[in-house]
Amino acid sequence: MNHDRRTPNIGEELPRMDAYTKVCGAEPFAVDGYPENLLWAGVKRAGVPHARLLGVAVDRALALAGVRAVLTAAAISGTNRQGVIRRDQPVLVDDRVRHCGDPVALVVAEDQETLAAAIELITLDLEPLPPIFEPRAALAEDAVLLHPEHPGGNQLFGARLVNGAGLEGFAECAVTVEATFHLPRQAHAFLETENGWAIADAAGQIDMTVSTQTPFRDRFEVAEALGLEQNRIRIRAPYCGGAFGGKDGITVQSLLALAALHCPERPVKMWWRREESFIAGVKRHPAHLHYRLGADRGGTLVALAVDGWFDTGPYDHLGGVVAALALEHAGGPYRIPHTDLQTRAVYTNNPVSGAFRGFGVPQVATAMESMMDLLARRLDCCPLELRRKNALVRGDRCPAGVTRRGSMGLTACLDRLAEHPWWSERAAWQAAAGPHCRRGTGVAAVFHGMGYGPIVPDVATAGIELLEDGRLQVQVGVVDMGQGNAATCLQMVGDLLNQPQSQMTLLLPDTARTFPCGSSSASRTTFTYGNALLPAARQMRERLLAKGAEMLFVQDPQEMLLVPGAVRHLASGRDLPLAQLAKQLGREERFVTNHYRAPVAREKSTDDANLRLHGFPHLIFSHAVHLARIEVDELTGTIRVVDYLSISDCGRLINPRTFAGQQEGAVGQGLGYALMEDLGVCDGRITTPDLATYILPTAVDLPPMETIAVTLPEHDGPFGLKGAGEIGIDAPAAAVANAVHDACGLRLLRFPLTAEQLLSELSAMTGGNDER
Repeated sequence: MNHDRRTPNIGEELPRMDAYTKVCGAEPFAVDGYPENLLWAGVKRAGVPHARLLGVAVDRALALAGVRAVLTAAAISGTNRQGVIRRDQPVLVDDRVRHCGDPVALVVAEDQETLAAAIELITLDLEPLPPIFEPRAALAEDAVLLHPEHPGGNQLFGARLVNGAGLEGFAECAVTVEATFHLPRQAHAFLETENGWAIADAAGQIDMTVSTQTPFRDRFEVAEALGLEQNRIRIRAPYCGGAFGGKDGITVQSLLALAALHCPERPVKMWWRREESFIAGVKRHPAHLHYRLGADRGGTLVALAVDGWFDTGPYDHLGGVVAALALEHAGGPYRIPHTDLQTRAVYTNNPVSGAFRGFGVPQVATAMESMMDLLARRLDCCPLELRRKNALVRGDRCPAGVTRRGSMGLTACLDRLAEHPWWSERAAWQAAAGPHCRRGTGVAAVFHGMGYGPIVPDVATAGIELLEDGRLQVQVGVVDMGQGNAATCLQMVGDLLNQPQSQMTLLLPDTARTFPCGSSSASRTTFTYGNALLPAARQMRERLLAKGAEMLFVQDPQEMLLVPGAVRHLASGRDLPLAQLAKQLGREERFVTNHYRAPVAREKSTDDANLRLHGFPHLIFSHAVHLARIEVDELTGTIRVVDYLSISDCGRLINPRTFAGQQEGAVGQGLGYALMEDLGVCDGRITTPDLATYILPTAVDLPPMETIAVTLPEHDGPFGLKGAGEIGIDAPAAAVANAVHDACGLRLLRFPLTAEQLLSELSAMTGGNDER
């Protein structure tokens, strides 16, 4: 090993340390757990959208050979309720069925075939109740209440922000545009569906390995729901095979723990197949958004009104927080002095809606950025220049009424786009379209708040240990669900301690061995944990250099340097291997830890305590500008994305390769949302129940992508970084819709933008309508 060469780290394109084991199939995910003597668990689901549960007949299932347990709500001694913000979702239904995927009975069997047969033998006695499938109907005076104890009735969350003159500000507008947008449900479609396995010993101690984003919060929820002490539950979270928000909350955890308790000393596995994941897992909130936007003759934005409805399904599952974040982002990254913004999350008997990458922002960004292009066309001005003219800069008040004080790279992103040939040469490119083909270029500018906001502490605790073999172990209590934050943590530690990846190892989240670090969500993972990790790494460096100086009889530790695998005395060139140094330290000396709590916005921009409870306002924002170049086939209505450009302000980059992967993945997911993904629901039942009917983009559907970073450092971020996980999914639907508008003069308001919809509109235009 060359000890003279400094290990490259921050800002360099290092390969991820987990890449090789994942691509060759060696990395163990939760789903790969098959302990000896394994039992299988599964649930009988309600199959109806709304009913009163009168009884559950389990005798025939219990009598089946190979069945070890059949459990109903009567077997639960705790609250039998789970949920992140509001505990309103039963582990097993005890009174009312509120959607088709509600679990009613839990079965444990020797094998999967017996399990499936036993579930079929369970019968339910159900008294149908009037279902509610539309949010506005849910708020009617005579509507049945899904949760009678909830003070808001069927409105889970509602808030309104009025700034400036509010609606009266439209009197100052020379031009106004108005539209209503319909955004669909979207399935996370992660490769590793919800799963895990658990074992309980004779004393009732539960050890669980599960695919989750939130192991520490899971432990708290499971304990409360089942009436257990938290110290009886251990949750391990290996690398997660995709989540995107769909595992930000309980899925199989409470059911697994209950099954393990009733079948002690045998491991129990639960693994939802794709169809069950679609029925029972959460989805992106469908939204109905009415927008009205006004400006003066020169294109300066003056007034905005937004009325947003989010269908949260029968349970909270972060639906209120999603609607609150949507409210905060509803006006886009622009200066608008007069605003009246309102959003609601409403209970229905549709499938459960919950966290999904972007967390309400893709919905409102799609609407707001479409409105900006509508306004540009009405004003007969350049859509990019309209955005540049009105872009927020540091010190401005955003449409939600909060003064922006963090780093603001939106203008820099817009300037980079103005210089890019895909924008500057767009007219010639569009003119070169072939027969029966129309070309269009669309842009979208977005921003995204990072972290939990006020009230809920955004904290992390990092630990670093010098192992006896001389390697450095980084204890990471926050889940890596594929975004690469675990490898990024090693990269940051490697930079400060000048160690290669081969000299370091990771301890992945384990509630018995790592520290609580919050969930892997909200674009806050690397920011928050990194801020905990860096002081710990600096403390470890000082400790190693001091001990190395002592062992080499050097007077001043400043004469020492960390090199790969050793500490070195600069003057003499003598090296002391870290493994030898570790033998001279007690474990307490070999271990350092540090706690961090993220700052929150102190400005009191609203007196609405409910809104603040749901995360408003945020302090730090990332920004991005996207461009899509598309072709429309006039004969079929097919929309093909030819090229895609994303320009992002996410602070300083730790690993450009990881950053580019994040943005490209987000764009691919966003293009699916724009063009093809629509989880169909009719009368509360999913009509696209599998990957044969729910259409996802594949490699052949995705265009060549270019990713540009505007690396303005964020003062509060570790090494100057900001969140990058969600910003990339906020813009694609709007960019594509604006490109279609540019190509055809059609403003489509219902997503996804399918070929059937576009062909119908093109036919109507040919029949005499010039524009929609």
